Amino acid sequence: MAAEKQVMVVGIDDSDFSTNALEWTLDHLVSPVPNPIFKLVLVYAKPSVASSVGFVGPGAAEVLPVVDADLRRTATKVVEQAKELCKKKSVNDVTVEVVEGDPRNVLCDAVEKHHASILVVGSHGYGALKRAVLGSVSDYCAHHANCTVMIVKKPKTKH
Repeated sequence: MAAEKQVMVVGIDDSDFSTNALEWTLDHLVSPVPNPIFKLVLVYAKPSVASSVGFVGPGAAEVLPVVDADLRRTATKVVEQAKELCKKKSVNDVTVEVVEGDPRNVLCDAVEKHHASILVVGSHGYGALKRAVLGSVSDYCAHHANCTVMIVKKPKTKH
C-alpha cells in the first residue's frame, strides 16, 4: 500500500507575487520529482461583496450584483490561470478551492481542513509601514498556520 501524500496548500490570487510563488513551487517542489510527495491544494480567497463595497444604502441593490459578478469573474480567471500553469508544468494532481473570506483566515482554515504539512504564499514585499497599515497575509500565516509556512519572494529585477 502506498503511503498517503502530504498536503501542500498554495495561496493564489490575481497578483504577480502569487503567480511567482506558484511557479516557484511547481519548479522546485512538485514537477521535477517523478513521484511527488505532496498533494497540491490551491486556495483562492474570494473577497465578499460586503468587504468590497464600502457603503450600504440607496443604490446598493443595483451595485451589489455587479460587484458580485466581477468578483466571480476574477475568481474564475485566477483559478484558470493557476490550472493552466500547473498543466504547463505537467502537474495534474491539483485540487483548487475558492473560499469567500479574508485570505489570512481562509488559508489558515485550509491548512487545518486538509491537515497540510506546508503552506506556500507569495510575498508582496511590503515595508514595515505598509504591513502595519494593510496587514500582511504572509506574516499572519507565518504566525498562525499550524504547519510550516514558506514565503516566496519575487526576485528583484537587476538594472
